[in-house]
Formats: sequence, C-alpha cells, structure tokens
Amino acid sequence: MPLPRSRVVTLNAALGPLDYRVPDGMEVVAGSVVVAPLGPRQLLGVAWEPERLPTEEIGDNRLRPLASLLDVPPIAAPLRRLAEWVADYYLSPLAAVLRMILPSSSALEGARQLTEYRPTGHVPERMTPQRLKGLAALEGRQGTIRELAAIAEVSDAVLRGLVNSGALEAVVVEGDRPLDCPDPDFAPPDLNAEQRAAAASLSTGNGFDPILLDGVTGSGKTEVYFEAVAACLRSGKQALVLLPEIALTEPFLKRFEARFGCPPAAWHSGLRSSQRRRTWRAIASGEAAVTVGARSALFLPYAKLGLIVVDEAHEPTFKQEDGVQYHARDVAVMRAKFEDIPVILSSATPAIETRHMVELGRYREVALSHRFAGATMPTLAAIDLTQDPPPRGRWLAPALVTELEANLAAGEQSLLFLNRRGFAPLTLCRTCGPRFVCPNCTAWMVEHRLMHRLACHHCGHVMPPPKACPECGEEDSLVACGPGVERIADEVAALFPDARTAIVTSDTIWSPARAAEFVAAMEGQEIDIVIGTQLVTKGYHFPNLTLVGVVDADLGLSGGDLRAAERSFQQIQQVAGRAGRGDKPGRVLIQTHDPSAPVIAALISGDVAGFYAAETAARREAAMPPFGRLAAIVVSAEDASEAEAVARRIGRAAPEVEGMAVFGPAPAPLAMLRGRHRQRLLVHAARVLDVQDVIRDWLGGLEWSAKVRVAVDVDPYSFL
Repeated sequence: MPLPRSRVVTLNAALGPLDYRVPDGMEVVAGSVVVAPLGPRQLLGVAWEPERLPTEEIGDNRLRPLASLLDVPPIAAPLRRLAEWVADYYLSPLAAVLRMILPSSSALEGARQLTEYRPTGHVPERMTPQRLKGLAALEGRQGTIRELAAIAEVSDAVLRGLVNSGALEAVVVEGDRPLDCPDPDFAPPDLNAEQRAAAASLSTGNGFDPILLDGVTGSGKTEVYFEAVAACLRSGKQALVLLPEIALTEPFLKRFEARFGCPPAAWHSGLRSSQRRRTWRAIASGEAAVTVGARSALFLPYAKLGLIVVDEAHEPTFKQEDGVQYHARDVAVMRAKFEDIPVILSSATPAIETRHMVELGRYREVALSHRFAGATMPTLAAIDLTQDPPPRGRWLAPALVTELEANLAAGEQSLLFLNRRGFAPLTLCRTCGPRFVCPNCTAWMVEHRLMHRLACHHCGHVMPPPKACPECGEEDSLVACGPGVERIADEVAALFPDARTAIVTSDTIWSPARAAEFVAAMEGQEIDIVIGTQLVTKGYHFPNLTLVGVVDADLGLSGGDLRAAERSFQQIQQVAGRAGRGDKPGRVLIQTHDPSAPVIAALISGDVAGFYAAETAARREAAMPPFGRLAAIVVSAEDASEAEAVARRIGRAAPEVEGMAVFGPAPAPLAMLRGRHRQRLLVHAARVLDVQDVIRDWLGGLEWSAKVRVAVDVDPYSFL
C-alpha cells in the first residue's frame, strides 16, 4: 500500500531512521529503494515500516520530499526482517547490513547497453600465430573483449588488433542479457541406494527445515544436494549455494554445468562491476535460478528463494572478521527461517555447534556413511618425529620420503599439507638476533622467496628482504627459521628433481581462473606432488591422488584458541579425505611429535564420535559455546595509551549481571594491527542471558574520542 510519508534507513551508519514526505505520483512501499535528500547531499536508502523503527514524530509540514524512487524491486519483508535480526544480534548498525543488500550502486541504475564483438569473416593481411588462434576459437562467438579473450586464451591486445584490422566488428547489445536457465533434468546422476534415500529426504522438505547433510569425504554430498537444487528448480523457485572460498567457485561451476547444462550465476569479490550489476538485477528479478557464491551472496534480494545450501559448513572462513562480524552459517539458517524454506548444511566434519543442534532436535540429520562408487576410506598412520626425525635441515621424515618415492614410481599423485604460507614464518639475524616484525602489526614478517619479499599476513605490508641486517649491518647474516610450503617445495625439488610440483596457497590460487588451471593440471596428470595449505583441504576430487602427508600436525594445537583441537581435527580429516577418492586406495601419513595427543589419536583410530564427545564434554563443563556465550569487545586507536584508557573505562563500567563475567581489558594477542593498538575485553555469559542487550546498554552509556574505535564481535571465531 503506497505511503504518504516514509521512514527511511539510509546507507549512512552514523544516521538513524529519518522521515520524508512522499511526493504526489511516487508510490513508495515498505522496502522501496529511494534517494533521500540530507542537506546538500542525496543519500541512498530503503523505506521501512515506521512501527518497527520508532523515532520522534515530526509534522508533515516539516518533512522534506524524497528525491526519487529507484526502478528496482522493493526489498522483501523476509530480507528486511533478516537485516533487523543481523543488526540486533551482531550489534551492528542496520545501515551496515543494508550496504550488503545493496552492494553495487550501478546495479540500481536503469538499463544500459554494452559493446560486444563478433567475427566478420575478414582475414587481415598480417596474421600472427596468436591472431590465428583467436579467430579459430571465436568462430560463431560474440561477447566483450574480455569474455572473448578468455574463450580464445589470448590477450586483450590481440583481439583489439583484430578489431582495428576489421576481423572483429562491434555490436551494441542490451547490458542485461538473459542468463541461461539450468535444466533440473539435463544429466541426472546415477546415485547409489544410500544417496537416493538421502536425496529423497532432502527434496521433501516443506517450510523451514534446517538439515545437516553429514557425509564422509568422497560420499557424494554435492551430487545429493544437487537433487534438492533440482527439486527447487522444478518448483519454480531460486536456490543459493554458499561456498567458503572464492578459489572453489570455478571447479564447482564446472560440476554444476555438467549436471544442469549451464553454469549458475556466480557472486564473489572477483566479479567486475558490470558482472555484479547484471547478476544482482537477475537475482532481484528472479531470472537467476541458481546462485553460487561466497558468504556475501547470502544478503542478495532473491525474488523467490526456495533453498539455501551451505557447503563445507564447518569452515571458519564463513565468519566475517571485519565490518558486520556475522557467521554466514548461522545467518543462512535465520534467512531460511524468515523465508520459511529448507536450508542444508553440508559437511564431512560438522562443527560442534551444529552437532549440538541436531542433538537438541532443532536440526534434522541426513547421513552418508560410505564413499561413492566403491571407493574406500584411506588408511591413516602417524609418524613419530621423536623416533623418526628428518635429517638436519629437512622437514620430511624418512618414512614419508619413502612413500613419496613409491608414489612417483607408481605414477600416482601426492599431496603434502602444511598450513603455513611462504618460505619461512620467521626471519632473524644470526649475529645480533632481532626478528623481522611488521611495522604496523605485532606480527612476524613472513619470507616469500618465490616473490622475493617479506610480507605481513595480517595487514599486507611487504618489503624486499634486505641484504644486510638493519640493526647490526652484518651482511649475509639473515636466516629463515621454520618451514612454510615454499621451503617444503624446495626440499621436494632436492629429493625428487624430476617430479612436477605445484604450490597451492592463497598466494598462487587467488582467483577462480587460477583454481581452474590447477584443477585442469591435476586432472591432466601434469602434477606429481602438490604442496599446499588449507586451500587444498576443501572440495577437490582427484582420483589419482593416493598419498597425503601432513607435514606438521601439531601446528594448530598451540595457543589459547577455544576451537584449536576441533579445527585441527577438521583440517587433517578433510585433507586426508583427498586421498583415494577413485578406484585406487589412499593412505595418509601424519607427522607429529606427540602421537598420543587426543586429536592425533582420534584421527589414527578413526574414533570420530569419541573425539567429538570428549570435546563437547569439555565445552559443556567450561560453559563454552554452544553451552555458553562469548563476545569480544576490541578497543583500538593509533595511540596506545588512548586505547588502554578507553578499554579500562569500559572495564570499570562493566555491569554486574548474574551469569556474566568480564575478563580484561588486556592487550589483544595481536596487540597492534594495521597501525592501531588494540585492547580486548572478553565477555563470558550463560546461554540464557541476552548478552546483546547487556552490552548495548553498557556501551551506550559511555563516550570516547572519535579517534578510538570500539568493535563488538559476538560469537568470535578468531581470538587474535
């Protein structure tokens, strides 16, 4: 129903809701995207129900009129309710949540035209090998220069040369070209009995139905939830699949295209602005039937959402660590609740929080206990580094080297896992001893020998490695301490000079296209040994990969992280799951200094249930999540004393509430980040306590300088 006046939430987080008069002839409803004047500026905003955002009543004669109404569908009520919930639960401004719903200003503009190119049939006099290759690949094709360059696998410059020579002609087309529509019956898979039963169970949900799809690695979880996506398509609804890493997008798109006949709409940070505009508008209109994306895709304005899938739902990368610090797994469940639709959490190693919801009966579990097509689970064994140590200056134990040698001889692929980027985590001077520390953070500079630089993995600061120590001036005195994946790669090259290796980290696989190149090389048997970080633990399927070596299983167990044991268990179990996924058996060797540690012992014995039972019992006894609640209050400032003073004032003002304890303030483990000094308070509360209301009232009664930032992280995953 059109409104005579409108309450508007702008995208400026410093402003509260504002009232405006709706001009004659402008039909504004709740959810309409509008342009509102504020002084000399014009702000983007969303019309909201006045009763949900109370403010001071102002007479109509004092209201300014709205400037314009944008030609996009209104933000639907379920998504508005989700925005309110996220803002309330994660203690963030509603405007900050709306910026995730409306992430691209160009998407809100009217229709636009694009220039595309197509072959003319003319062959220029001057033909280079690259021009010949380009013209041969582009016969019958049409697209933008960048799209055609990707198809032909030549540079943009080659195609522009063909345009100038008359071999390609420009064609003006509508920018919002229709997307291909996935066919749910294009290539149905041949599922086994267990998978068919699971798929049938997933596809029968009506209304809100949170489901844990718990399947061992290689059990075909993707093929099973694809059947739920197919059922969603047959009902005329939209489906959303969330992935934890952008690098997984391209291989996933190929699997999707093989099943449904065309790729889905993709949403991630690697898209160009024109692609983001086209995809956003297709989602908002309902044209995009299936969207695959990173966590931010969760906030897009789907016209008729019918299913949400969270793949690898245990992954910590689903937690946003800045801005609105939400967890996409939990927000996905809440969006499904507001939309009244099913949500599938797919994982081989579900988080304790998810398992607990199953135990409470709030989530339904669908299990896949066997690998697909008769593949068997790999055998796991520990290498005790105290009994079988590597030679001095090396990091691979003799037993692991022997297995690598055997795999090379058999023509099979191997994977070495070490969750540490670069060549070495620490560089110091052997003469005077100082370590190289980031000037902006209390973190060591990590040597990246391939790129010839020292880098901070927290703020991105880089510098070339100096020839001499900046402290004592001694040349050739700098020494790299400890291994990273590049150092392991050097060791592999020395041991097996003829082996073809690949380093897989976020430094080398930074885009979907690079991930696709890696997958193609592995499937083409062009790589013998992969050395990678946690990036290789997720979702990859290489039938000829039969050996996995975990270089340092103890790496993630140190420190005071609540989830350290669980995360290490998940990572190692996931990377172990890359082995033996075809008809060849797999084996996994885990290097450790303590084979009797609970995590290692559980992995070797296969006692998954026992490990999770012990971890859950420890959490319950300490009243830690999911049996208690945590919130971190982080105070930061460029001046250390200013940050400390505000943090102490917040600590002194902490309310005495039954069931809540406040620890700190104290310097955060990462005491300086991006040039800002950081203090942290940790709030531990009973599960039944509405800790958000307590913190909101507590901090709302205090003031501090604009130079000081105070951020609240509800349900923190990182304790740095």
